[in-house]
Amino acid sequence: MNGSTNAPPPGQWTADELMHGKAREEFSTPSPNGLAPSGSPNKKGGRFSVRSMKSSGKKSTDPLDWGMPGHMTQEEVDVFMKFRDEVEKRGGEFKNTVYSFSLIEGEAYCLGRWLRARKFVYDDVIAMVEEATEVRADARKHDFYPDPVSALGCGPSLFMHCYPQLYPGKAKNGCPIFISKPGVLNTDAMECITSLDGILKFHWHVMMHDYKKRLMDHKKAHPDFCNFQTVTVIDLDHLSTSQLSKRALSIVKTQTAIDSVCFPEIMNKTLVINAPRFFSMTWSIIKGWIDARTASKIELISSRKSWEARLKELCDEDEIPSDYGGKGPPTTKALEKEYSPEGVMQEHFQLVHVGSSGHYNVEVPAGGEMEVTVWTRSVNEVIVSIVDENIKTKVYVGGVSFTHTGGTSDNDKPTSLLLTKERIAGPAKLKVKFESKAGRFASAGNYFVSCAVFDKK
Repeated sequence: MNGSTNAPPPGQWTADELMHGKAREEFSTPSPNGLAPSGSPNKKGGRFSVRSMKSSGKKSTDPLDWGMPGHMTQEEVDVFMKFRDEVEKRGGEFKNTVYSFSLIEGEAYCLGRWLRARKFVYDDVIAMVEEATEVRADARKHDFYPDPVSALGCGPSLFMHCYPQLYPGKAKNGCPIFISKPGVLNTDAMECITSLDGILKFHWHVMMHDYKKRLMDHKKAHPDFCNFQTVTVIDLDHLSTSQLSKRALSIVKTQTAIDSVCFPEIMNKTLVINAPRFFSMTWSIIKGWIDARTASKIELISSRKSWEARLKELCDEDEIPSDYGGKGPPTTKALEKEYSPEGVMQEHFQLVHVGSSGHYNVEVPAGGEMEVTVWTRSVNEVIVSIVDENIKTKVYVGGVSFTHTGGTSDNDKPTSLLLTKERIAGPAKLKVKFESKAGRFASAGNYFVSCAVFDKK
């Protein structure tokens, strides 16, 4: 700090402001939940003036306000100042880790996230940043994997088919909306197309090249936006106990492990919807184990009518997909628009379990032409062919031997094969056939078929 003046550098909050809020008439700061505090005026559509809060002399009792700029105690401010000095003194990758979403987030809000994550215990905060710096070191060497295809080892559209996740819009408080559908996570299909290492790299890509860009774009358009968090919808529809396999949990854990250490306090609000009864019973127990602030951010809502109404409280209807009660594009269309490869009109995917044989029927539309690729981790040899669905003697691709040629650990990449050296022109009804070489009573394993339709030139 410049010793020639008592005024803090631009963007830096004073101790008094960290405790009571900025007292400028033109400045207003969002409540963490995007709504005005109870009993306070709300003249700006879910925003409130900190000047009125400061002059009242009253501290908010909302657990979501705890540790936020404008709501800190003197002890918390002392830790904040000490942490700020340490970040500036160390600089380099230590500072880059803290400001992972760039300096544009703002000092008070960025440092506050790290401090709240460790309850303002200074040594724990420093240890967390050091751990995060180490965790992200290898990904940083690769610029956090700017190419999602190279990160995953397959197109992102394949991944999203197996585990749908998307950012369809923004909540009323400016936070990105994130929808995840673990209830339809297909681990057998996922195993065919990528590895846990690929999923890890892809998550780095999403956080540092996708999510980060969404935050920065919104900040540039709305300079007073400072809530670098997410309104999350976790859809458990179709979830069963049989789906909670070791591999399924490993996939979820791979993603959440990074976020919990490297991107602390980015959960603004989480709605868990369509929860089956067994999960609801488990949550009632878990909720008693976590602190009140975290618990207040998570809402478990099974009734569609209730969660649709709650979503509309948090988000404008145009920002909510139509399959979630809003007026935005359905999630399937949003995912297609976001992740379909350039030049691809349609994509079709199917997991085929091959015992002694198996097949998948798919149609090539008139005016289109199709590429067919198969993926697997099975070390059992199969013969793959493509024939006409109705005219068995009409062969598009003759029998091709296919088997996994790589390693068998979770981090080894699967094997893929482009069957169509030349695209198959429509209209045509195809049958992708698998014949096992493992014997009549042996199961060949799982095979994933991806079909891309292009406009016929």
